[in-house]
Amino acid sequence: MDILETARNVISTEIDALISMNKRLDQRFEKAVEIVEQSRGRVVVVGMGKSGIVGHKISATLASTGTPSFFVHPGEAFHGDLGMIRPMDVALLISNSGETEEVIRLLSFLEYQQNAVIAMTGNLDSTLARHADTVLDISVSREACSNNLAPTSSTTATLVMGDALAVTLSSLKNFQPEDFARFHPGGNLGRRLLTRVRDVMHNRSLPVCSPEATFREVVHVMTEGRLGVALIMSGPSLRGIITDGDVRRTLERNDNPLALLASEVMTSNPKTINENERFAVAEEHMNQNKINALVVANDEGIVTGILQIYDLQRSNR
Repeated sequence: MDILETARNVISTEIDALISMNKRLDQRFEKAVEIVEQSRGRVVVVGMGKSGIVGHKISATLASTGTPSFFVHPGEAFHGDLGMIRPMDVALLISNSGETEEVIRLLSFLEYQQNAVIAMTGNLDSTLARHADTVLDISVSREACSNNLAPTSSTTATLVMGDALAVTLSSLKNFQPEDFARFHPGGNLGRRLLTRVRDVMHNRSLPVCSPEATFREVVHVMTEGRLGVALIMSGPSLRGIITDGDVRRTLERNDNPLALLASEVMTSNPKTINENERFAVAEEHMNQNKINALVVANDEGIVTGILQIYDLQRSNR
């Protein structure tokens, strides 16, 4: 048995299933989006077995991207959880066969309440498909399992179709990073999205020199500041910045560096960022420009601090 070849065949089979599903997308998907968008309720996701596991993830993705949603286990539904479903809610029922007994049993209740029903199934002639307001086709030509039995390609197709629905709805709502952050306040992701530059920057005893400062004075200010940079200022105006890298290059290239002034060593027009900008934007800016420090300014353009790549790394922990 060729282990890597087997793995590649699994991946290729699932990729082929997604390509085929992508080509079949039509107005039925558009109708599903329209149903959810016009609803005043939530999206109730229902699935059994592997479909239920994927359904949990779809529901979580919908909720975290601006579409209120929750998951109901079809087995528990008939033991009290039907009370969670309101008439204004949209039911997203997942069943690859379209004949899963626990899911089909819900149809009469949903019809009684007049809930809109979106079927996610691989069988367009199934009971579920026939009783739904619209159908999302997740059919696959074969499972990636060597016996064509274990849900593999079909569960991947289900997951991706759920992502397509959630992201499309999110885009229609003009869902922004700030909105995403409100639903993810914990952990690294929440910190990156909620934290502002002003929350992380250094703003006390900033290392400042005038353009006329000697090289020795610049090195002294940088050593005292312990930030690896010196701001070159003329009054409130930023003229440039000198970093540890600038100091090393100056020492390498000049026979008498102590004779130089700050204005001869500094980098003019350094990169700056607004103190109210999001942490994640600052991180991206520094990575793209391959710089270790950013000068921080307020809305009036007045320097208020220094942000270092080490501050970003510390906040990510």
